[in-house]
Amino acid sequence: MGAQLAAWGKVLMIETRGRVTGTRARTAIGFVEVADGSWVVAAGSDDADWARNLDVEPRATVEMEGHRVGVIAEPLEGPERNRAVRELILRYGTPAERLGAGPAFRLRPAHPERP
Repeated sequence: MGAQLAAWGKVLMIETRGRVTGTRARTAIGFVEVADGSWVVAAGSDDADWARNLDVEPRATVEMEGHRVGVIAEPLEGPERNRAVRELILRYGTPAERLGAGPAFRLRPAHPERP
């Protein structure tokens, strides 16, 4: 289901390196695109594996609408984090309200396109 939603542009499929096993892990996550071409994401709990993996290894890959992009995750704090959570709740609705319980990140393309 997550891959199909990613193909439609509704979620991102994120691939992280497991912090314990070192193997690649994929999961679907909600996102909001930012004007600079990055995406903000947030976990619903502190123990979300994909978020804990990003804490250890911030390099990941995201896939959406058939495109794969290498990204670097930057933790969000304070007002920037709160803004990201608010935007995610507005985009995804009431079920997203628990997003404030886990970490939030900005996913920047590792190799931004040059004009």
